[in-house]
Amino acid sequence: MAATNKSDRVRVGLALSGGAARGIAHVGVLRALVENDIPIDAIAGASAGALIGGCFAAGVPIERLEEMAATFRWRHTQRFSFSRLGLQSNAPMEKFLRTFLPVTRFEDLKIPFAAMVTDLRKSELIVKRDRGDVPFAIRASCCIPFVMMPIEDDEGRLLIDGGIVQNLPIGQTRALGADIVIAVDVNLDGVRFFERPRTALGVLAQTFIAVERIVSNQERADADIQIVPKVGHIRWDQTRRAKELIECGYQAGLAAIEEIKSVIDKAASIDDRVRESVVV
Repeated sequence: MAATNKSDRVRVGLALSGGAARGIAHVGVLRALVENDIPIDAIAGASAGALIGGCFAAGVPIERLEEMAATFRWRHTQRFSFSRLGLQSNAPMEKFLRTFLPVTRFEDLKIPFAAMVTDLRKSELIVKRDRGDVPFAIRASCCIPFVMMPIEDDEGRLLIDGGIVQNLPIGQTRALGADIVIAVDVNLDGVRFFERPRTALGVLAQTFIAVERIVSNQERADADIQIVPKVGHIRWDQTRRAKELIECGYQAGLAAIEEIKSVIDKAASIDDRVRESVVV
């Protein structure tokens, strides 16, 4: 695919899927890309992908992200809700991000970033990017229905998890200026830890993941490279397996490096030929 911008090189973007605790694998993928000098010029994420991607876009180094992932627990980001709209509030997540992120405004991010959010009433996608508050956008993108109460923005819209309507935001990554999109899907490896749910919450969890997977399928073919960490054996609530999740992401990222470099080189070559024809 030829580059479409006027920069001196091909721009590479990441589309990071949601997946609750499995999203920790995104940290390992990022490490593999950074260690191998793969440029990251844009990031779009849904839910857990918005959390990890937003932190990296704000300038949080990989080492710090790994430390955060190792100590992350659901109780750190939620508190009991007295609302009838959800069991928990994820307000603590927003509070934590305000102290954790080097910058908290989209205008100040190191890397262009977009967080996927769902308008509950209209069942429509809202893309948070360019301007505004990053912690609020990430919190909204991570607001799992039923488990967490919806949050209201300054326009009166009720916001929930962006993975409901766009869980693998490949198109939104291109909209940020990426010529090549690497899609990282932490759900595609499936479910290998049980055959059938035993509780209503288990049914809800599997239903939610099924919806995200169907939504992801709508865009998956538009990615230039796909990375699928082998995390199907890990439940979506198992944050204590952070080290294992990071390693799974790291290995999946390493396995894709040669393909990524090949796609970048091919795109750069096409771009050079296009420029030469224009000069002639």
